[in-house]
Amino acid sequence: MNEHLKLSAKGLRGPRYWPTWLFWGALRLTHRLPLRWHRRIGRTIGTVLRYVFVKQRRVAKINLALCFPNLDDAQRKQLLRAQFDALGTSFPEMGIAWFSPIERIRALIEVHGLENLRRALDSGRPILLWSAHFNCIEVGVRILQDLVPRCAAMHNTVSNPLLDAMHIAGRSRFADELIPRNGIRRLLNRLKNGYTVVYIPDQTHVGNQSAILPFFGVPAATNTATSKLATQTNAHVLTYFCRRLPNDAGYRVDIGPPLPGIPSADSTDDTRRLFAALEDYIRLAPEQYIWTYKKFKRRPAPYSDPYARRTES
Repeated sequence: MNEHLKLSAKGLRGPRYWPTWLFWGALRLTHRLPLRWHRRIGRTIGTVLRYVFVKQRRVAKINLALCFPNLDDAQRKQLLRAQFDALGTSFPEMGIAWFSPIERIRALIEVHGLENLRRALDSGRPILLWSAHFNCIEVGVRILQDLVPRCAAMHNTVSNPLLDAMHIAGRSRFADELIPRNGIRRLLNRLKNGYTVVYIPDQTHVGNQSAILPFFGVPAATNTATSKLATQTNAHVLTYFCRRLPNDAGYRVDIGPPLPGIPSADSTDDTRRLFAALEDYIRLAPEQYIWTYKKFKRRPAPYSDPYARRTES
C-alpha cells in the first residue's frame, strides 16, 4: 500500500469506510484483467448508475439536449446510455491507472503528438497541459510518468477522506505533486520551477478569471485563467486530450502543438480558442466526456438556469 495512504488511512477503518475499502480492494483485484473484461464490468456498472443516479441522469440529458440539438430523441437517448456505459467503465479503469506497472500502460496507450511535447521540453520553458474531464482521464494522464521528468497536477478534494487519500495515492504514480484546487500560487511556483503541470479548467468557474463563453454554442461561465498563468510563467500551453479506442484496442492520448498566439493579451479570446479545440475533440467520442456535471449553472442574468425545476402555474 502506498505510504501516503497508510498514513492518511489511520483512524479510517470504521464501518462507514468499509464500502470504500471494498472499492479499493476490488480495484486491486481486477486491474490485471484483460481490457475487454474491464469494459464489460464498466457497462454493467453504467447500467446500474443510469437507474440509480437519477439526478445525474437528468443533468446529462439536459446537457446533451443543449449541446447536440441536431440529434433526435432516439439518438440522444442512445448517447445518454453510452455516456453512462463510459462513465461506468471509468471505475475499473482507476485500477489500471493506480496499480498497473508502467510497462502495461505503455502497451495500452497510443501517444500522438509526442513530438510537440518533446519540442516544448527541449525549449526549457514550463509546460501547461490543458486538459478536460474525459471519463478515461485517470488512465490518460498515467502515461505522463513516462513522458516528463517532473509533473504536477491539480487535485479537487472529495468529501470522503479515505477516498480522497486513495485518489492521492493512485495519482502519485504519475504526479510528483498534487496541488489543491485553490493553490494557484503553488501552481505558479511549480511552473516557474520547470514542472509540467496538468491543468483541467473546463468546469464551471465564476470570479475574476472567468467569462461567459460558448460551449457547443451554449453560454457557460468559463475559466479564463490559462492565459494569465502562461504569461506569468512563460509557459507553453499544449492541449492534452484522451479517449478510449473501439474494439477494446486501448487508449489514445493526443498532445497538440502550442496554439499560435496563446497566451495573448486577450485571455477571453485565448480561452475561446482552447474550448473550440476541446469541442472538436469531444465530437470524436461525445459519450466519453463527462456530461453529468452542471456545466451551465451559475450564469448571471439574463441567462436562465437550465437545471431548475419548472413549476406549473
